[in-house]
Amino acid sequence: MPAGSVTAAAANLSMWGLFLQADFVVKTVIIILAMASVWSWAIIFEKLMLLRSATEDAKKFESQFWSGGSLDEMFDKLEAKPFRLDPMSAVFVAAMREWRRSSGTLGAGGVHGTSLNQRIDRVMQVTMDREMDRVEKRMTFLASTGAVSPFIGLFGTVWGIMNSFHNIGSSSNTSLAVVAPGIAEALFATALGLTAAIPAVLAYNKLSSDMNRYAKTLENFAGEFSTILSRQIDDTTYRSEKRSG
Repeated sequence: MPAGSVTAAAANLSMWGLFLQADFVVKTVIIILAMASVWSWAIIFEKLMLLRSATEDAKKFESQFWSGGSLDEMFDKLEAKPFRLDPMSAVFVAAMREWRRSSGTLGAGGVHGTSLNQRIDRVMQVTMDREMDRVEKRMTFLASTGAVSPFIGLFGTVWGIMNSFHNIGSSSNTSLAVVAPGIAEALFATALGLTAAIPAVLAYNKLSSDMNRYAKTLENFAGEFSTILSRQIDDTTYRSEKRSG
């Protein structure tokens, strides 16, 4: 084969060359998989940064919370912040807001302590669910990419092989020059499907584990804070009933 022909064949079998010479269906498969891979990586980096920030903010908040300072002062400072609170701070603010609204009416003729406890627990749970929904947003795309991408790539593979057999039948020529482009674009679709799927699956498992661990941290804090408020509710109720009695 002349040197020029060898060079042209090599160029045609490059990734860009395979994409350009592929038919419409295989090009569509390649574009879909490439976009899924790019978007998956964007989600992965966004979630890693979000979890890192949320974990650091939670450590700072817990350090301040257990330092023995005034909870009312903490609440006033956090509520006055103009930007969005981290999840743990949001749970604290929601519980303190409900506490302030109802604590003044505890006792005889007012809100019952058990009722206020239940309302605070419900407010914290709703806030935790809302915050975790925000943290877990777009995770289903990673799961879907990991599950579906290999099959989309396999579809491109089958279509490319069908094109190869069609070219063989049309030209009655089984030489490598006729078969190679279709086989190469078929294998390229398979490789791209795996390239999109493998990082998505690994990242989904890792991020899901980290998110479950973070959700457990929020639940533990909510349980501890609920206990603290429960003691204050009992003390306030007791003093109110003692005065009225």
